[in-house]
Amino acid sequence: MTSPSPPSASAAHSPDTREQYTVGVDFGTLSGRAVVVRVRDGLELSSAVHEYAHAVIDDRLPGTGAKLPPDWALQHPDDWREVLRRAVPAAVAEAGVDPADIIGIATDFTACTVLPTLADGTPLAETPLADRPHAWPKLWKHHAAQAQADRINDLAHARGEKWIGRYGGKISAEWQFAKALQVLEEDSEVYDACARWIEAADWIVWQLTGAESRNTCTAGYKGIYQDGSYPGEDYLAALNPRFADFARTRLEFPLSPLGSRVGSLSEQAAAWTGLRPGIAVAAGNVDAHVTAAAAQAVEDGRLLAIMGTSTCHVVNSSVLADVPGICGVVNGGIVEGAYGYEAGQSAVGDIFAWVLRQGVPEEYYAEAAERGEDLHTLLTRKAADQPVGGHGLVALDWLNGNRSVLVDHHLSGVIAGLTLATRPEDVYRAMLEATAYGTRVIVEALENGGVPVTEFIVAGGLAKNELLMQIYADVLRRPVSLAASKQGPALGSAIHAAVAAGAHPDVRTATAAMGRLERAVYVPDPARADAYDALFAEYRLLHDRFGSDGLLHRLRAIRNTSLTAE
Repeated sequence: MTSPSPPSASAAHSPDTREQYTVGVDFGTLSGRAVVVRVRDGLELSSAVHEYAHAVIDDRLPGTGAKLPPDWALQHPDDWREVLRRAVPAAVAEAGVDPADIIGIATDFTACTVLPTLADGTPLAETPLADRPHAWPKLWKHHAAQAQADRINDLAHARGEKWIGRYGGKISAEWQFAKALQVLEEDSEVYDACARWIEAADWIVWQLTGAESRNTCTAGYKGIYQDGSYPGEDYLAALNPRFADFARTRLEFPLSPLGSRVGSLSEQAAAWTGLRPGIAVAAGNVDAHVTAAAAQAVEDGRLLAIMGTSTCHVVNSSVLADVPGICGVVNGGIVEGAYGYEAGQSAVGDIFAWVLRQGVPEEYYAEAAERGEDLHTLLTRKAADQPVGGHGLVALDWLNGNRSVLVDHHLSGVIAGLTLATRPEDVYRAMLEATAYGTRVIVEALENGGVPVTEFIVAGGLAKNELLMQIYADVLRRPVSLAASKQGPALGSAIHAAVAAGAHPDVRTATAAMGRLERAVYVPDPARADAYDALFAEYRLLHDRFGSDGLLHRLRAIRNTSLTAE
């Protein structure tokens, strides 16, 4: 069953009431996207994209050209400002609406993407410290702080810190505290200059309003903020005496609930965007969590998987439970009045792209060109003809580490069953299946932990791959519903902007009016599901073996030693 589509732009409307619109801006890993949305029904009038000029900085530092160590991933803050300068005006122009009728703007960001700044919000990457790698924003996929994350976790368990259970027993190397501790221990001069340690989700709002704000979502999921406080100074001092005041001096700030108005658009930001100064600016948000509103996934039990370069899984529940291996549970972390759970996979679309880069012979390129297909379409078509298990492979989806449920970014990928007869489409399909198995591990962990999953919903660019969606339905043994919008995070932000501007009373009401969902688009086939049960059992054997025996850690250590040896 499909939710009704929103009315067209020409639908009848009260002649004495002007239409109102909001802008949602989604800051992704490689680009930022802006959409213009009608607030009464969620109609998307336009969208515009700006590609980051610097993309992911993982090889050499801009300016100096200094070589970065393994597992680093940085970004350039001005790439984010350029989205405001370029994508927002372009979307407004394409929409053809009067900027006077745009009442609010909201943003979302990848998380944990975090940066050190001066007290006025100036990124350290834009100061004389720009020649120091630790002065730059660390992208969510910066995994070089795993050693610090391990110490954070070991000490929390040794001390019996209550908050560690809210994060599945492990704090990720991707998150605020591990990355900040890495800065302190590897470049204390940058750490000393850091007056604010801030999520990019909050920093971009600072750019829009001219005033600092912090949101409950990133604080709870990425900043270990639970039950009204950050980890205590005695705990932080035990990690490193100079880290004791980190939360108090660099993080602590009044938190704003999701959908709240945190300020007004400044004159400067109005000049960038072409919008009116003074319109509502909503609290910052995370790309995955804000998408729940766009996909009508705010009700308890509706698990939303936002599938792109990586996958984030979010679900609301009335139950507060400690679920091993999840990324976190936060009261009001997705929508007010519910406990929001987060889990995820550190690479999904990135894995499929890796297969194309590494394992496709020239004749496949020629065939794709002859048929007018891209390589993803070619491999998907070839893989779709196989029976389940026909390639004889099982893979682990850890090419960028494991976010859930092992929370270990020093793990790496494994492919079992390779022979001289293995073809590129075999590896491609095995990787599609591996990501579905990883999602099944997450769903089972939630349900075994007491968090019901009543519906599985997908948003993001990978939803367009019909083979992939059918594999997920078969592996999970449950229907797959799809978010109707192709711009889920940006639409979700626009929904929150409508609430911040007072056009809807709360996020749930706005979601009902502006979100859209296509129900049970893919349903499981019993015979294929049975075959996948057998393969999933083999995946679990690999998962449990390679996740704990240390081999993958030793291989990474050998690699890092080799790459950094003088």
